[in-house]
Amino acid sequence: MARKKQRAGVQERISSWWQTRTRRQAEVRKQKAFTALKVVVVMCFLAATSAFLRYAEGYVRQTRPTGEGALVLLDVPEWVNWNLKARVVAAAGGNHFPIREDTAQVVARNLDSVSWLDDIEVQVTYDAVQVKAKWRKPIALLDRGPSRFYVDEDLCVLDYMPMDNLTIVEVKEVAQGLPPAPGSIFDREDLAAAVKLIILLARMDAEIAPRNPLLDQIAYIDVSNFKGHKNRHEPHLVLYSRDGAQIEWGAEIGEWGKYLEAKDEQKLAKLYTYYKEYGSLRAGGKYINLYDPQDKVPQPIDHYW
Repeated sequence: MARKKQRAGVQERISSWWQTRTRRQAEVRKQKAFTALKVVVVMCFLAATSAFLRYAEGYVRQTRPTGEGALVLLDVPEWVNWNLKARVVAAAGGNHFPIREDTAQVVARNLDSVSWLDDIEVQVTYDAVQVKAKWRKPIALLDRGPSRFYVDEDLCVLDYMPMDNLTIVEVKEVAQGLPPAPGSIFDREDLAAAVKLIILLARMDAEIAPRNPLLDQIAYIDVSNFKGHKNRHEPHLVLYSRDGAQIEWGAEIGEWGKYLEAKDEQKLAKLYTYYKEYGSLRAGGKYINLYDPQDKVPQPIDHYW
């Protein structure tokens, strides 16, 4: 009886161990099957996602506009007239362009030849070709017979076209040189001195005479005696008004001390006091001497400098 019990005990232990082993194997198999199922699910999800993205990309390509977009000029200054806009549009290549990836590059390349524009940026949207640029404003005119052109405040040359809406002062007797190409810098000291004076008068007008700018009365500036090249006893810069007055400014801005002239602010004060008193530049006489240091006049505010 003891042996039978012992045998029975061993069989039970083996049976119990086997059952436990079988359960463990079954659990392992279930775990492996579950893991495999998760892998299959993930792979199916990735495949489905990839297929969806390919479909979406194809749909976007199909729905993307394949027609044309209008040319749009952004942030155009108020002084730019219709003729100048038309010139820029013509240089760009027209009013409408195909909506393609290379359109922006083509338009920007076309506009590089326009001297009136700088820092050109072109962006193509789904329905337009947008152009943003810095517009160069002409402030001085040079007329050399066959060669006629403008310069801006940086002495950049702008090809000529009528700009009746702007006050542009002619500068005469600028030192000779090769006719500059549009878009290049016409680096002449006498021209730079005249341009600097024009800019100063424009600032004064904005503060003192905005309704009746003095600069509108100026026909041209003569720089033939710049730095006293012709006669050191005569004024270096002379302005001529449209009504025939001769305004003797003197040395270029900042150089009054070298020639014992009145200070630049004194010249300005005398000129604008005269203009305010008479309402024109010719009413008080044909000549206006600004560089004489003997005249004692009130000085304008220093912030003009």
